[in-house]
Amino acid sequence: MEPSTKPTQPPKDDPITVEELKQYDGTDPSKPVYVAVKGTVFDVSPRREMYSPGKGYSVFAGKDGSRGLGMSDLKPENAVADYSTLDDKQMKVLDDWHAYYTKRYNIVGKVAPSS
Repeated sequence: MEPSTKPTQPPKDDPITVEELKQYDGTDPSKPVYVAVKGTVFDVSPRREMYSPGKGYSVFAGKDGSRGLGMSDLKPENAVADYSTLDDKQMKVLDDWHAYYTKRYNIVGKVAPSS
């Protein structure tokens, strides 16, 4: 099945801080919605309806929620960037999510290390 959305721009590797990423959580309709997976920041605005506050994937909007994706868990406490605790099966799930996002959304940057 073909994805319903596809990247329309070449990937960027602009540094985006965790603080900057929080501004793209879907609460401001004038801004795009960003989700980071394994440090790669994707613009998921074409599917904004899935990431808006109160929607199924809103827990991942404006942050890197890699651990939650790998665990197939939508609890806010698991939507964190640190995925070092995932087992091999969960890492495969996380890698599959990263591939899924890469095929469907523009890459707008990388999460910058905190200073």
